[in-house]
Amino acid sequence: MVDLGRRAGRWRAVDVAATAGISVQQVRNYVDLGVLPPVERTPAGYRVFTDTHVRALAVTRRMAEGHGWARTREVMAAVHRGDLAAALAALDAGHAELDRERADIRRVLGAFETVVTGPAAVLPARRRGVRIGEVADLVGVRTSQLRLWEQRGLLRTVRERGTGYRLYDAAELRAAQVVALLRRGAYPFDIIAAVLAEMRTTGSAERVRAELARREQELHRRSLRRLRASAALHDYLRHRDPALPE
Repeated sequence: MVDLGRRAGRWRAVDVAATAGISVQQVRNYVDLGVLPPVERTPAGYRVFTDTHVRALAVTRRMAEGHGWARTREVMAAVHRGDLAAALAALDAGHAELDRERADIRRVLGAFETVVTGPAAVLPARRRGVRIGEVADLVGVRTSQLRLWEQRGLLRTVRERGTGYRLYDAAELRAAQVVALLRRGAYPFDIIAAVLAEMRTTGSAERVRAELARREQELHRRSLRRLRASAALHDYLRHRDPALPE
Protein backbone atom coordinates (compact mmCIF):
# COMPACT_ATOMS: atom_id res chain seq x y z
CA MET A 1 0.00 0.00 0.00
CA VAL A 2 1.38 3.38 -1.01
CA ASP A 3 1.65 5.93 1.76
CA LEU A 4 -0.05 8.82 0.00
CA GLY A 5 1.25 11.36 2.47
CA ARG A 6 -1.43 13.90 1.61
CA ARG A 7 -3.57 16.32 3.54
CA ALA A 8 -6.76 18.03 2.39
CA GLY A 9 -6.29 16.88 -1.21
CA ARG A 10 -2.63 17.92 -1.34
CA TRP A 11 -0.05 15.48 -2.62
CA ARG A 12 3.72 15.26 -2.57
CA ALA A 13 5.46 14.70 -5.90
CA VAL A 14 6.78 11.34 -4.74
CA ASP A 15 3.25 10.15 -3.96
CA VAL A 16 1.88 11.37 -7.29
CA ALA A 17 4.67 9.47 -9.04
CA ALA A 18 3.90 6.33 -7.04
CA THR A 19 0.32 6.18 -8.35
CA ALA A 20 1.66 5.57 -11.87
CA GLY A 21 4.93 3.83 -11.07
CA ILE A 22 7.05 6.60 -12.55
CA SER A 23 9.83 8.79 -11.20
CA VAL A 24 9.44 12.16 -9.54
CA GLN A 25 11.46 13.66 -12.38
CA GLN A 26 8.92 12.33 -14.88
CA VAL A 27 6.15 14.01 -12.93
CA ARG A 28 8.06 17.29 -13.05
CA ASN A 29 8.65 16.84 -16.77
CA TYR A 30 4.92 16.26 -17.32
CA VAL A 31 4.17 19.53 -15.56
CA ASP A 32 6.77 21.40 -17.60
CA LEU A 33 5.33 19.96 -20.84
CA GLY A 34 1.77 20.87 -19.88
CA VAL A 35 0.72 17.22 -19.72
CA LEU A 36 -0.24 17.86 -16.10
CA PRO A 37 -1.88 21.09 -14.93
CA PRO A 38 0.29 23.92 -13.60
CA VAL A 39 1.27 23.57 -9.95
CA GLU A 40 1.35 26.08 -7.16
CA ARG A 41 4.34 26.35 -4.85
CA THR A 42 4.70 26.73 -1.14
CA PRO A 43 6.57 29.74 0.26
CA ALA A 44 9.58 27.42 0.49
CA GLY A 45 9.34 26.67 -3.23
CA TYR A 46 7.95 23.12 -3.03
CA ARG A 47 5.44 22.08 -5.69
CA VAL A 48 1.91 21.49 -4.44
CA PHE A 49 0.03 18.71 -6.23
CA THR A 50 -3.68 18.04 -5.88
CA ASP A 51 -6.22 15.33 -6.65
CA THR A 52 -6.61 16.88 -10.08
CA HIS A 53 -2.96 16.19 -10.88
CA VAL A 54 -3.37 12.56 -9.87
CA ARG A 55 -6.46 12.30 -12.04
CA ALA A 56 -4.67 13.97 -14.95
CA LEU A 57 -1.76 11.56 -14.63
CA ALA A 58 -4.10 8.55 -14.75
CA VAL A 59 -5.81 9.96 -17.85
CA THR A 60 -2.43 10.63 -19.45
CA ARG A 61 -1.38 7.01 -18.98
CA ARG A 62 -4.65 5.79 -20.48
CA MET A 63 -4.34 8.24 -23.36
CA ALA A 64 -0.79 7.07 -24.09
CA GLU A 65 -2.03 3.47 -24.32
CA GLY A 66 -4.64 4.44 -26.88
CA HIS A 67 -3.17 7.37 -28.79
CA GLY A 68 0.58 7.17 -28.28
CA TRP A 69 2.76 9.58 -26.38
CA ALA A 70 3.13 12.28 -29.04
CA ARG A 71 -0.59 12.81 -29.51
CA THR A 72 -1.24 12.46 -25.77
CA ARG A 73 1.20 15.25 -25.04
CA GLU A 74 -0.45 17.41 -27.70
CA VAL A 75 -3.96 16.79 -26.39
CA MET A 76 -3.25 17.16 -22.69
CA ALA A 77 -1.17 20.31 -23.20
CA ALA A 78 -4.02 21.83 -25.19
CA VAL A 79 -6.51 20.92 -22.46
CA HIS A 80 -4.37 22.50 -19.75
CA ARG A 81 -3.86 25.73 -21.62
CA GLY A 82 -7.62 25.95 -22.15
CA ASP A 83 -7.62 25.22 -25.89
CA LEU A 84 -10.33 22.57 -26.11
CA ALA A 85 -10.71 23.02 -29.87
CA ALA A 86 -7.07 22.08 -30.45
CA ALA A 87 -7.39 19.06 -28.18
CA LEU A 88 -10.46 17.80 -30.02
CA ALA A 89 -8.83 18.41 -33.40
CA ALA A 90 -5.83 16.30 -32.36
CA LEU A 91 -8.14 13.50 -31.21
CA ASP A 92 -10.08 13.64 -34.47
CA ALA A 93 -6.83 13.40 -36.43
CA GLY A 94 -5.90 10.25 -34.52
CA HIS A 95 -9.22 8.56 -35.25
CA ALA A 96 -8.98 9.60 -38.89
CA GLU A 97 -5.57 7.91 -39.14
CA LEU A 98 -7.09 4.64 -37.97
CA ASP A 99 -9.89 5.02 -40.48
CA ARG A 100 -7.38 5.52 -43.29
CA GLU A 101 -5.38 2.48 -42.17
CA ARG A 102 -8.52 0.36 -42.12
CA ALA A 103 -9.52 1.59 -45.57
CA ASP A 104 -6.02 0.85 -46.89
CA ILE A 105 -6.14 -2.71 -45.59
CA ARG A 106 -9.46 -3.27 -47.30
CA ARG A 107 -8.15 -1.78 -50.52
CA VAL A 108 -5.04 -3.96 -50.39
CA LEU A 109 -7.21 -7.02 -49.77
CA GLY A 110 -9.48 -6.06 -52.65
CA ALA A 111 -6.49 -5.51 -54.90
CA PHE A 112 -4.99 -8.81 -53.86
CA GLU A 113 -8.21 -10.67 -54.64
CA THR A 114 -8.15 -9.03 -58.07
CA VAL A 115 -4.65 -10.37 -58.57
CA VAL A 116 -5.45 -13.87 -57.32
CA THR A 117 -8.41 -14.28 -59.65
CA GLY A 118 -6.55 -12.89 -62.67
CA PRO A 119 -4.70 -15.09 -65.18
CA ALA A 120 -0.96 -15.40 -64.75
CA ALA A 121 1.57 -14.77 -67.49
CA VAL A 122 3.81 -17.78 -68.09
CA LEU A 123 7.56 -17.63 -68.52
CA PRO A 124 8.57 -19.18 -71.84
CA ALA A 125 9.81 -22.76 -71.48
CA ARG A 126 13.46 -23.35 -70.56
CA ARG A 127 14.08 -19.65 -70.07
CA ARG A 128 15.77 -18.27 -66.94
CA GLY A 129 14.50 -14.81 -67.73
CA VAL A 130 12.93 -12.64 -70.39
CA ARG A 131 13.89 -9.21 -71.61
CA ILE A 132 11.89 -6.08 -71.06
CA GLY A 133 10.36 -6.03 -74.55
CA GLU A 134 8.98 -9.52 -74.14
CA VAL A 135 7.59 -8.68 -70.71
CA ALA A 136 5.89 -5.62 -72.14
CA ASP A 137 4.21 -7.79 -74.78
CA LEU A 138 3.20 -10.46 -72.26
CA VAL A 139 1.54 -8.05 -69.80
CA GLY A 140 0.29 -5.54 -72.37
CA VAL A 141 2.16 -2.37 -71.43
CA ARG A 142 4.92 -0.20 -72.88
CA THR A 143 8.54 -0.73 -71.92
CA SER A 144 8.62 2.83 -70.58
CA GLN A 145 5.97 1.87 -68.03
CA LEU A 146 8.01 -1.08 -66.89
CA ARG A 147 11.03 1.16 -66.41
CA LEU A 148 8.94 3.62 -64.42
CA TRP A 149 7.64 0.87 -62.17
CA GLU A 150 11.18 -0.32 -61.60
CA GLN A 151 12.24 3.23 -60.66
CA ARG A 152 9.42 3.28 -58.13
CA GLY A 153 10.78 0.11 -56.57
CA LEU A 154 7.88 -2.08 -57.67
CA LEU A 155 9.93 -4.34 -59.92
CA ARG A 156 13.35 -5.90 -59.32
CA THR A 157 15.27 -6.90 -62.40
CA VAL A 158 18.76 -8.19 -63.03
CA ARG A 159 21.04 -7.40 -65.93
CA GLU A 160 21.93 -9.89 -68.59
CA ARG A 161 25.64 -10.65 -68.61
CA GLY A 162 27.38 -9.26 -71.63
CA THR A 163 24.47 -7.19 -72.99
CA GLY A 164 23.28 -5.37 -69.88
CA TYR A 165 19.65 -5.91 -70.85
CA ARG A 166 17.07 -6.12 -68.08
CA LEU A 167 15.94 -9.67 -67.32
CA TYR A 168 12.74 -10.68 -65.55
CA ASP A 169 12.49 -14.06 -63.87
CA ALA A 170 9.15 -15.79 -63.27
CA ALA A 171 8.52 -13.92 -60.01
CA GLU A 172 9.20 -10.51 -61.53
CA LEU A 173 7.12 -11.35 -64.60
CA ARG A 174 4.25 -12.06 -62.20
CA ALA A 175 4.98 -8.82 -60.33
CA ALA A 176 4.86 -6.88 -63.59
CA GLN A 177 1.52 -8.45 -64.38
CA VAL A 178 0.23 -7.55 -60.92
CA VAL A 179 1.24 -3.92 -61.34
CA ALA A 180 -0.34 -3.74 -64.78
CA LEU A 181 -3.55 -5.36 -63.58
CA LEU A 182 -3.93 -3.08 -60.57
CA ARG A 183 -3.06 0.06 -62.50
CA ARG A 184 -5.83 -0.77 -64.93
CA GLY A 185 -8.08 -0.93 -61.88
CA ALA A 186 -6.93 2.59 -60.90
CA TYR A 187 -5.18 1.42 -57.72
CA PRO A 188 -2.57 3.93 -56.47
CA PHE A 189 1.09 2.98 -56.31
CA ASP A 190 1.17 2.75 -52.51
CA ILE A 191 -1.54 0.08 -52.52
CA ILE A 192 0.21 -1.80 -55.33
CA ALA A 193 3.47 -1.68 -53.38
CA ALA A 194 1.69 -3.11 -50.34
CA VAL A 195 0.21 -5.96 -52.37
CA LEU A 196 3.60 -6.84 -53.86
CA ALA A 197 5.24 -6.69 -50.43
CA GLU A 198 2.68 -9.12 -49.05
CA MET A 199 3.10 -11.48 -51.99
CA ARG A 200 6.89 -11.44 -51.70
CA THR A 201 6.85 -11.86 -47.92
CA THR A 202 4.22 -14.57 -47.44
CA GLY A 203 4.38 -16.36 -50.76
CA SER A 204 0.88 -17.85 -50.58
CA ALA A 205 -2.61 -16.49 -51.07
CA GLU A 206 -3.92 -17.84 -47.78
CA ARG A 207 -1.05 -16.38 -45.79
CA VAL A 208 -1.61 -12.98 -47.39
CA ARG A 209 -5.29 -13.10 -46.45
CA ALA A 210 -4.44 -14.22 -42.92
CA GLU A 211 -1.86 -11.46 -42.46
CA LEU A 212 -4.26 -8.78 -43.66
CA ALA A 213 -6.97 -10.15 -41.37
CA ARG A 214 -4.50 -10.07 -38.46
CA ARG A 215 -3.70 -6.43 -39.18
CA GLU A 216 -7.38 -5.57 -39.32
CA GLN A 217 -7.94 -7.23 -35.93
CA GLU A 218 -5.04 -5.24 -34.48
CA LEU A 219 -6.69 -2.08 -35.79
CA HIS A 220 -9.88 -3.07 -33.98
CA ARG A 221 -7.91 -3.44 -30.75
CA ARG A 222 -6.21 -0.08 -31.25
CA SER A 223 -9.58 1.51 -31.94
CA LEU A 224 -10.99 0.12 -28.70
CA ARG A 225 -7.98 1.39 -26.75
CA ARG A 226 -8.52 4.84 -28.23
CA LEU A 227 -12.19 4.67 -27.37
CA ARG A 228 -11.36 3.90 -23.73
CA ALA A 229 -8.79 6.68 -23.70
CA SER A 230 -11.25 9.17 -25.15
CA ALA A 231 -13.83 8.17 -22.56
CA ALA A 232 -11.30 8.75 -19.77
CA LEU A 233 -10.43 12.13 -21.24
CA HIS A 234 -14.10 13.10 -21.42
CA ASP A 235 -14.53 12.27 -17.72
CA TYR A 236 -11.48 14.39 -16.93
CA LEU A 237 -12.83 17.31 -18.94
CA ARG A 238 -16.14 17.10 -17.05
CA HIS A 239 -14.19 17.01 -13.78
CA ARG A 240 -12.40 20.20 -14.76
CA ASP A 241 -15.56 21.86 -16.08
CA PRO A 242 -18.86 20.33 -14.91
CA ALA A 243 -20.69 22.73 -17.24
CA LEU A 244 -19.11 21.10 -20.29
CA PRO A 245 -21.85 19.95 -22.71
CA GLU A 246 -22.48 16.23 -22.99
